[in-house]
Amino acid sequence: MKFFADFHIHSHFSIATSKNLIPEWLDYWARIKGIKVVGTGDFTHPGWLKELKEKLTPAEPGLYRLKDSFKNDDKLQTPFTADQQVHFILTTEISSIYKKDHKVRKVHNVIMAPDFDTVEKIQQSLDKIGNITSDGRPILGLDSRDLLEVALDANENIFFIPAHIWTPWFSALGAKSGFDSIKDCYGDLSDHIHAVETGLSSDPPMNWICSFLDPYTIISNSDAHSPEKLGREANIFDCDLSYGAITDAMKKDNNQRFLGTIEFFPQEGKYHYDGHRKCGVVWNPLETIKHNAVCPVCGKKVTVGVMNRVAQLADRDYMEERAIRHQFHSLIPLKELLSEINSVGPNSQKVWQAYNTLLSKGGSEFNVLLNLAIEDLRGVANERIVEAIRRMRDREVLIKEGYDGEYGQVKVFADEEQQEISSQKSLFATAVSEAQPGPINLPLLSFNLKEYRKITAEYVTQQTEQGNLFIQENKVEGSTALENLNPAQHQAVKHFEGPALIEAGPGTGKTRVLTQRIAWLIQEKQIELQRILAVTFTNKAAESMYERLGSLMPEERDGSAVNVTTFHAFGYTIIKDNYKACSRSVDFIIIDDKERVDLLRQMVANPKEAGKYAGTITRAKQILHGPGEIKDHKLSEIFEQYEQRLQQENLIDLDDLIRLPVLLFEQRPDICNHYREKYRWILVDEFQDINQAQYRLLRVLMPAEDSNLFVIGDRNQAIY
Repeated sequence: MKFFADFHIHSHFSIATSKNLIPEWLDYWARIKGIKVVGTGDFTHPGWLKELKEKLTPAEPGLYRLKDSFKNDDKLQTPFTADQQVHFILTTEISSIYKKDHKVRKVHNVIMAPDFDTVEKIQQSLDKIGNITSDGRPILGLDSRDLLEVALDANENIFFIPAHIWTPWFSALGAKSGFDSIKDCYGDLSDHIHAVETGLSSDPPMNWICSFLDPYTIISNSDAHSPEKLGREANIFDCDLSYGAITDAMKKDNNQRFLGTIEFFPQEGKYHYDGHRKCGVVWNPLETIKHNAVCPVCGKKVTVGVMNRVAQLADRDYMEERAIRHQFHSLIPLKELLSEINSVGPNSQKVWQAYNTLLSKGGSEFNVLLNLAIEDLRGVANERIVEAIRRMRDREVLIKEGYDGEYGQVKVFADEEQQEISSQKSLFATAVSEAQPGPINLPLLSFNLKEYRKITAEYVTQQTEQGNLFIQENKVEGSTALENLNPAQHQAVKHFEGPALIEAGPGTGKTRVLTQRIAWLIQEKQIELQRILAVTFTNKAAESMYERLGSLMPEERDGSAVNVTTFHAFGYTIIKDNYKACSRSVDFIIIDDKERVDLLRQMVANPKEAGKYAGTITRAKQILHGPGEIKDHKLSEIFEQYEQRLQQENLIDLDDLIRLPVLLFEQRPDICNHYREKYRWILVDEFQDINQAQYRLLRVLMPAEDSNLFVIGDRNQAIY
C-alpha cells in the first residue's frame, strides 16, 4: 500500500503550540493533507497519554485510529471514504542538554514506540531523571546515547531518530552544540540508529554529499506546532500498514518500501544560510569564509546556518556518489501558492474559499500538489493555479534564503508577472515565460563544493597561526548579555555566586537586568539551562522575559528555554509531580476564588458569610497557618471542613499552589533535595511583592547563606 506519513509533531501540551493539537484535529487535517499515518507526538507527557488512551482505539498492529465519536467528518470539504482512514503511531520528541567531551550538547531526538505499555515504561524511567510534565517535549539532562538506552530497555522494537540533524542550536550535527558524526553522538549504540531527519533547512541532496550518512535512511517530518502544518514535510511508503512494516521500511536497503520524502524548499528554512537578522546580513558559505564569519555591520560573529555546516562536514563533490538516493519532492503548501496568486494572506477568506474549492474537486492537498497530471489539474483549477503547480514541480521558483531564525521565501511568479495576474490578464505558460526576470530552475545544491573547499584551504593557510578559524571552532559565539547596560546594571548582571538583592526604582531596567543576567550565566559561565529558575508574578511578565531571552539567546527561540514561570505555575508543577505526597490524585482540579466562595456557601449556615470565611482562609494560607492555628473556634472548624472537602473532591485552591509545596518540602527532605539539586540558580523579579508563603518557598529551596538566590525589586512599591 502506498501512503504518506508524518511522524514528528507536537501536542497542545508543548510550549508555543496550538490548542488545536488534539487527536480530533490531527485526524481532520491529516485527511485534508492526504496523510495516512501521523505521529501522536509528546507521548512522554502524562496528560497527553491519558488523552490519547481516551480518544484512540487499536487498529492495525502497532497503530491506532481515532474513535468514531470524536471525528470531525461534518467539517471535511471532501467526502470521507474508508481508504482515507488516518492511523496514529506513538511518537515523542525529547530535548537532551548535557556535557560531553568538555562541551555543552543540545540534541533533539524522536522516539517511535509500538504500544502504550512501552510508552509507560519510557515515561517511568524518564520521570526519575527529570520533569516530564512541564512541557510536551521535555528537557532532560540526559546524554543522547543514554536516552537511546532507556528507550531500548523499554522495548527493543522502538525506533529512534535524531531530529532535524543540522539545525544549529539543537541537533546531533548542529554547528552550535552538535557532533561531527552520528557515531560520535550515540557511541556504542549508534548501530541502533537507522534513519535521520533532514529538518526544514536541509533536504536529501544536501545530506547525500556526506558519506558518513550513507548507512541511514533520510526521512523528513513536519515538526508541526499546529494541525494545519502537518505534511509540510513527510515520508512516502509502499508497505503494509503496521508499526513493524513502517519501521522496517526505514532501515537500510529497504528502498522498495520506503520510497522517499516530501520536502520544504530548504532555502525557505529559517537557518539555511548564514547571517545576522538584526543587521540584515545574509551570506552563503563562501561569503562567510571570505568575511571570516564576522558581520560587517556590528562586528560580531554571524550565525552559521545549515548549508555551511553541511559543507564543513561534506566529503563528496557529487551527490550521485551516494548509492541509495530516494526520490524527493519539494513542495510549497497549497495555501501559500494561493496566497501568492491572490496577493493576500494565506489565512484570508479568499484563500480559504479557493483552497476548499480545490480540495472538493481534486481531493487531498497532496493529490492536488503532487499526483494529479497537469491535464487533470486543468479540470479542477484555473490556469494560474495550474501554472503555479507546474513550476513548483519543475523547481522553477524564485528564492529568498532564510537565515538566523528568519524564514526564507519561495515564489513561483516574478513581480512583473504578479502585476499581470493582479490586472486580471490571462496567464499561460507561454505568456509568463516572457516576463523578466522570471523564475529559474533551482539547482539541487546552491553553491559549488569544490570552490568552497578551495577557498577554505586558502583561508586555513593564511589564518592558521591566528587560531581564530570559525570553521574549526564549534562553540557559541560571543555573548550579547552585557550589551546596553549602565555601570550599575553591568555590576548586577555580572554578580556570579552567592545571594544578591538588587534595589531598583521605577524605570531602572529591573527586568532587563534579570534577563541579561540569565543570558550571561548561560553564555559566559556555561550554567546549564535546567539549573536556572526565574520567577515572576504574572503570565504577561513571564512572556515578556521569554521574549527578551529569545532576542539575547537565539538558540532558545524554539521553546527549549530556561524555566521562566510564575510562583503559582511553579507550585502547580511541583504538586503535579508529587500529587500523591500532596494527598491528591493525578487529575486534581484547581479552583479559583469564586469557586472557593461557592464551595463555602454549601458548607456554612449563612451563605452570605462565605466571602468572609474565604478571605480568612486566604490570609491564613498566605502566612502558612493551618486550621489548628486559627484562634476563633468557629473559623477553625470551617477551615478544617473546607480542607477536608478539597481533599475529598480532589481540589486545590490558588493559595495551595504555594502552601502545599512549602509543606511538602518541609515534611519530605528527599523531595526538597531533588528540587534544590535541580535549581541551583534562582532569580526573582518584583521581589517586593512576595508574601510570606512565597518567601518560605524560596528559602526552603535555598536555605544556605551561600545559595545562588538573586532577587530584584523596589521597596517603595511593596504591597505587603
